[in-house]
Amino acid sequence: MIAVGVNGYGTIGKRVADAVAAQPDMRVVGVSKRSPNHDARAAIELGYGLYAADPDRTDAFEARGIPVAGPISELVEQSDVVVDTTPAGVGETYRDLYEECDTAVAYQGGEDATIAPHSFCARTNYSDSLDSNATRVVSCNTTGLARAVTPLLEAYGVRSVDATLIRRGGDPTQTDRGPINDILPDPVDVPSHHAPDLQALLPDLDVTTKGVTVPATLMHLHSVTVSLDTDPTAREVKELLSDENRIELITTASGCDSCAEIQEYVLDTGRRRGDVWENCVWADSIDVTDGRLSFFQAIHQQSDVVPENVDAIRALTGEMDAETSRTTTDEALGVGM
Repeated sequence: MIAVGVNGYGTIGKRVADAVAAQPDMRVVGVSKRSPNHDARAAIELGYGLYAADPDRTDAFEARGIPVAGPISELVEQSDVVVDTTPAGVGETYRDLYEECDTAVAYQGGEDATIAPHSFCARTNYSDSLDSNATRVVSCNTTGLARAVTPLLEAYGVRSVDATLIRRGGDPTQTDRGPINDILPDPVDVPSHHAPDLQALLPDLDVTTKGVTVPATLMHLHSVTVSLDTDPTAREVKELLSDENRIELITTASGCDSCAEIQEYVLDTGRRRGDVWENCVWADSIDVTDGRLSFFQAIHQQSDVVPENVDAIRALTGEMDAETSRTTTDEALGVGM
């Protein structure tokens, strides 16, 4: 069993912990929190060992009746792999600790790409991170793009990608985020950071990305145009994408004509927290004209990277076959709508 620690029990961390606990070849050593809030209490109630990210604040946890198993250093020492889901930029501050403990680490996309030898998407470049001491799981948006572009590249060849990312203003609990009543070019310069992030996975890809932020909390929406080397039919593209485990083709005829309807569906079918691990591609939107493919896809910012982190753990510990890892992960989680 691979012993896994989760440093940062927040939006991504709590989902990763649950996903790891569901795997047949992994166990959760524990999770860390900096603040003795309701997330920390929930971790204890779910049976996770709780470690203090800041050892100087252990008394604050005890004062609120939240038992602490030890400092973060003990969690790292006891783990084969740590998944660092701390806020953007914070992972760098733990880098020395991971190295001192000789513990492999999967960072998140909020960290600079230079923090690890490779960036990671299980469908795109799994083998790059085999037996490495560190990798970086790319962001939710970049993960969504990589999952969609990789099979297109393999099947048809890709000349260029142009994607507009219409991003939610914040997660449901991020009360300090916005905008409330505005539509922002974000960033106003082109390309957005997603283009170089995708190129960290696919260095030879010609890609341009543009970002827009809107007053919503549900999901991101991508408008994607891909210039292909060949000219498949829309039907052929649909068949190709439908064979991808982490891509779900949805239709307006089924009632899933919005991000809200997607969220409602997964809640109705019992998905914990309403998580959508899959790219949701509207089949109706797929169009190919003279080798120019266009489509819309919805990406759930809170959960699409979760199966990627599980696969990253296996890559770091030497599981050689990417497809075996992805299949194990997906079956354990119940990926597929």
